[in-house]
Amino acid sequence: MNILVTGANGFVGKNLCCALKNIRDNKDKTTGLTIENVYEYDVDTAPELLLEYVKRADFVFNLAGVNRPKSQDEFMQGNRDFLDNLLELLKSVGNTCPVMLSSSIQASLLGRYKESDYGRSKLAGEELLFDYSKKTGAKALVYRFPNLFGKWSRPNYNSAVATFCNNIANDLPIQVNDRSTLLELLYIDDLVDEMVNALKGEEHRCEYDGNDVIPIENGRYCYAPITHKVTLGEIVDLLEEFKNQPNTLVLPEIPKGSFSKKLYSTYLSYLPKEKISFPLKMNVDARGSFTELLKSEKCGQVSINISKPGITKGQHWHNTKWEFFIVVSGHGLIELRKIGDDEVIRFEVSGEKIEAIHMLPGYTHNIINLSENQDLVTVMWANESFDPNKPDTFAETV
Repeated sequence: MNILVTGANGFVGKNLCCALKNIRDNKDKTTGLTIENVYEYDVDTAPELLLEYVKRADFVFNLAGVNRPKSQDEFMQGNRDFLDNLLELLKSVGNTCPVMLSSSIQASLLGRYKESDYGRSKLAGEELLFDYSKKTGAKALVYRFPNLFGKWSRPNYNSAVATFCNNIANDLPIQVNDRSTLLELLYIDDLVDEMVNALKGEEHRCEYDGNDVIPIENGRYCYAPITHKVTLGEIVDLLEEFKNQPNTLVLPEIPKGSFSKKLYSTYLSYLPKEKISFPLKMNVDARGSFTELLKSEKCGQVSINISKPGITKGQHWHNTKWEFFIVVSGHGLIELRKIGDDEVIRFEVSGEKIEAIHMLPGYTHNIINLSENQDLVTVMWANESFDPNKPDTFAETV
């Protein structure tokens, strides 16, 4: 299969082309698709190449368009007229392959979009493609996208989310006129997944009731089924939480498929190089060091413990707190004893055989570095973050 992508250097185009190349190069083996060539066309591409690409294409993604013109006339030139030229080229070579069109919810010309010149140009493109499909029999896939977000989106250009992510990551001011403003957002990876579905002939079809999607198997339009409706205030609050993570060490809740997970990944893509790394507070003494790595409101914390040769650490117990000790380097011994009992349970551990050992509630425990010349490195997970006001830690030798 040969794929033509117009607008290949734009936000959506770049993400889509990378996904298609991963399939082409057999780096992504999950789709069941075979792609021979990905033809990338953009404003800087030699115009004569478009005809060659059109001759060979088995599927066309038309993402080319203008959304920040110098004059309003450029909307029609960039959105309708380019598509008109593309379709004429396809007709001239007798190629009736499927054509996908990146349109916008603004094409509805409803509500705040009523006077949108951008929306008018997108609607004109839609009707052009539908007419072309009717005359040639070529499959038309028209997607009216809501607001998009994700990595590689241009701040102050593609979306407010990109601008907020970039500015907060780079300590620049943001302006929020109304925190209650509700946005419908489509994440770039979910969009790309739908584009792959379209390639497989498994696109999601719909009709529209105003701007609301009505899924219909043979609908005139297509849509990406996973979107998120969030307010500007919610977005800003999450971004501030992400920004503070290096200071608090607390990871925000990012459940699978959640908006917060997708927004966090988007935010991180805008970090300046000086923020990619951040220092951690090491508690160092003659025995070694102890460093908290990450914390979670619901799932405890992860720390790293380094013990010098011959050193014993621990010798305490907890009522409710429990831990995993995971030795990743060195050679040591972990001992546990139930409070009020004489039996000592022992585990010889090393980085050569990594395993997780429970530190049980009500059991005093320690960890001993058995090496004479090598540090013992242990990853420690606790079911709760340390609270100095209620440490739940009581000294007792095993």
